[in-house]
Amino acid sequence: MPGSKPRSLIASPNVAEASRLPAISKAPAQKITLISPNSMLLTPIRAWQKMPLYLRTLIGMLLGAIVGFSMGEDAKTFSKPGSVLMSLVQMLAAPVAFFCIVHALAGAKIEKGKTAKLISLLASNTLVAIIIGMLVANVVQPGERRGISEEDRQKIATEKAAMSDKFAAAEQKPTGVDDKIYQVLEKLPRSVLGPFTDGGSVIGVIVLAIMLGLALRQVSPNIDATVATVKVFMDAFIAMLHWIVQLVPLIVFGVVAAEVGANGFSSFFSLLWLVVAVLLALALQFTYYMTRVALQSWVSPAALIRGCRDALTMAFSTASSTATMPVTYACLIDKVKVSKQSANLGALVGANFNNDGTALYEAMAALFIAQLLGKDLPFAQQLIIVICAVAASVGAAGIPSAGLLTMTLVLSAVGLPIEYSLLLVPIDWFLDRFRTMINVTGDLCVSCVLDGKSKPET
Repeated sequence: MPGSKPRSLIASPNVAEASRLPAISKAPAQKITLISPNSMLLTPIRAWQKMPLYLRTLIGMLLGAIVGFSMGEDAKTFSKPGSVLMSLVQMLAAPVAFFCIVHALAGAKIEKGKTAKLISLLASNTLVAIIIGMLVANVVQPGERRGISEEDRQKIATEKAAMSDKFAAAEQKPTGVDDKIYQVLEKLPRSVLGPFTDGGSVIGVIVLAIMLGLALRQVSPNIDATVATVKVFMDAFIAMLHWIVQLVPLIVFGVVAAEVGANGFSSFFSLLWLVVAVLLALALQFTYYMTRVALQSWVSPAALIRGCRDALTMAFSTASSTATMPVTYACLIDKVKVSKQSANLGALVGANFNNDGTALYEAMAALFIAQLLGKDLPFAQQLIIVICAVAASVGAAGIPSAGLLTMTLVLSAVGLPIEYSLLLVPIDWFLDRFRTMINVTGDLCVSCVLDGKSKPET
C-alpha cells in the first residue's frame, strides 16, 4: 500500500530466537600460497649465486669436460662466447691496473728515513720471486703435455702454425742484446691515450700509471682528497669487473669443452704439474724469506712464524692480503715486538707493493701457457713478462679474482691468447691461498729486516 514500508521477503527471527541459535565458530582462514613460475625459476638461480665462485667454476669445468668428450671437435663452438667475454675482461684490465697502481703509489704513507731501504727490499724480494718462478717453470716445464698421443701432437702443431703470425708480431725476431732491450723500450707509449686502445701496450699503461702516481704525490695540494678521488674510479672499474667475473663459470664451460674436444684431457694432466711447480717455487721463496730474516734481522725465523701464525692462518683461509692486514700488523707489534715504524712500512705499505707470490705465479703461468702451445719464449719476451708481472701485482691485493685480470695483462703483452688463462681458473682458487701466505710472509720479512740486527727499545 502507498505510504507503508516494504516488507522483507525473508522473515528475520526475533532477538530471543537469535539468542537460542548455536554460536558459529569462526575458524581462521587458511592462507593458500600459489607458486608462480617466476619463483620456480628464480630459486635455482639464487641457489647457484650463493655457491662460492670456485665451486661454480668447478661445476662448469666438469660439465665442459663431459660435453667436450661427448661432442669431440664439434665442441669448439662453445669457445666463441668465452672469447667475447674475455674481450670484456681485456677492456677493463688496462683501466683497473692503471688506477690500482696510481692509487697505491699516490696513497702510500712512507715515513722519512727508511724510504730507500724499503724500496730496495721490495724490489729485491720481488725480483728473487720472479727469478725463482722462471727457473722452476723452465726446469720442470709443467706445460709439456705428458702422456699425449701422436695424433693430438699433430693437432697442437696445427694450432701453433695457425697462431704463428700472432706470435711473430709479438716477438719481432730480435737478434742481439741491444735489439732485445730496444724491443722492450719500443713498447713505451707515444701518446697518453695510446696504451688504452685496442692495440695499446700493457707496459705503456704501467709506465703512465707510475709517472702519474709519483706526480700526484708531488703536486697535489690535498693528497688525501686526490687519493679518495682516484679510489672512486678504481672501485667503479672493479665493480664492473666483478659483474663479468660472475660469468666466469660459463666461460670456463665453453673453453674446457672446446679444449677437451680438440686435444683430450692432456691439458689437465699438465695443470697438475703446474700445481706442483708453483708450490715448489713458493716453498723456495719462503725459504729465501726465512734466510733473509735470519741473516739481516734480530728476529729468529722460528719466533717470527710462532708469533705470526694467526696472520698466516688467516691469509690461507681468506686468500686476501687486505683482510689479513690488521692481523699481520697486530702480530708484529704485540707478539714479535718489532718497532711500529717497521710494522707500518712492512704490513701496511707492503700489502700494496709486496705481492711476491702473485708476481711469481703470473710469470710461471705465462710460461706454462706458452709451453702448452709449444711456443718457446725468447729472452726479450720473458723480460716483458717479468716487468708486467711485477707491475700487475701492485694493488692486486684488493681486486676480486685478481689472477684473471693480471693474467690477461701479462698474456696480452707477449701475444699469447688470453682465452687460455681460463684453463687456470679451476686451480687458481687453491693456489691463491698459498700465494697469499707468501705475500703476507713477504710483509713480515720486510718488517723484520727494516728493524735490523738490533732489537728496538720498548
